[in-house]
Amino acid sequence: MLTERQKLILQAIIENYIHSAEPVGSRTISKRPEITFSSATIRNEMSDLEDLGYLEQPHTSAGRVPSTKGYRFYVDHIVEPNLLKNNVDVSTWKQMFADRILHFENAVEQTASVLSQLTNYTAVVLGPEIFEHRLKHLQIIPLSDTQAVAIIVTQTGRVENKRIDLPTGLSPSDMEKLVNVLNTRLQDTPLWQLRQRLYQEVSDELKRHVNHYEEMLTMISNAIESDSSDRLLLRGTTKFMEQPEFQDVEKVKEILELFERSDQMTHLFETNEKGLQIRIGHENHLDAMKNCSIVTTNYSFNGKPVGTIGILGPTRMEYGKVIAVLDFIALGLSRMLTAQIEGRSSEEQEDS
Repeated sequence: MLTERQKLILQAIIENYIHSAEPVGSRTISKRPEITFSSATIRNEMSDLEDLGYLEQPHTSAGRVPSTKGYRFYVDHIVEPNLLKNNVDVSTWKQMFADRILHFENAVEQTASVLSQLTNYTAVVLGPEIFEHRLKHLQIIPLSDTQAVAIIVTQTGRVENKRIDLPTGLSPSDMEKLVNVLNTRLQDTPLWQLRQRLYQEVSDELKRHVNHYEEMLTMISNAIESDSSDRLLLRGTTKFMEQPEFQDVEKVKEILELFERSDQMTHLFETNEKGLQIRIGHENHLDAMKNCSIVTTNYSFNGKPVGTIGILGPTRMEYGKVIAVLDFIALGLSRMLTAQIEGRSSEEQEDS
């Protein structure tokens, strides 16, 4: 564990490097008002922090830069996520949440732009299915004994086709029963609720009427899985070019190519973990991300995560600012989503 003096020096180095993008020397640190140690003491501590793996010395520079381990310690033990402290102007977005000016669908679409504007990094939003897409009917057309095509048609005329694997021994009569049950029980269901209703309301009926119902559930679950490209909203992709460490186009070529692959971007930002997640450098397990950090959090309905918002930027990221903005936007989206869905449910009950 680091000493209090080492923590203070590490914090000073990281925060100075975040704003300057230049290796930090002991003289620079000694000028900070919170640092009261001599330059010799600072140099010794910086050397120890380097030996411990928290700092790195690029080339022959006299200054140091944070390592992944240094950033990890900083975000886990030091950073202060506070909107006011980080001078984040969220007044306009706060008013939108308060007045509910936006429908949730539009709010999700605009959130990526707002996140990028507030943080000056690339923003990603993984949204739930747009609510007006409700199931009209579902068809399953066999292609062979082992494969079929599932066709989902929505009330708005949208058509989705997906190839699926058939359970072994599935009979035509079971297939017909399955499709009839699904269309009877799931018609007019919003696409984002299909999987939930499949397991909560349809599984018992399938168990009574269809053989191999567990395999059938898995098959249908795969069939109604949302296309990741429909859920991915990406904004501020050129923000990388504004960062000093990414001025060379060749250095960001892999990143720019990654932005064009919606499936990989979705996988990169999807998480089964609740709450704030921070992955730094090689923690992202992609070479293209070795100099980048990804910060994500969920927005929820009834306490259950239904989407993800995130920021992708250099490891030299303003973590306090990013964390504060994500927490604020996630809370606003969650409240807006709850208000929209509960409002719709009330209207539907009144109509019925």
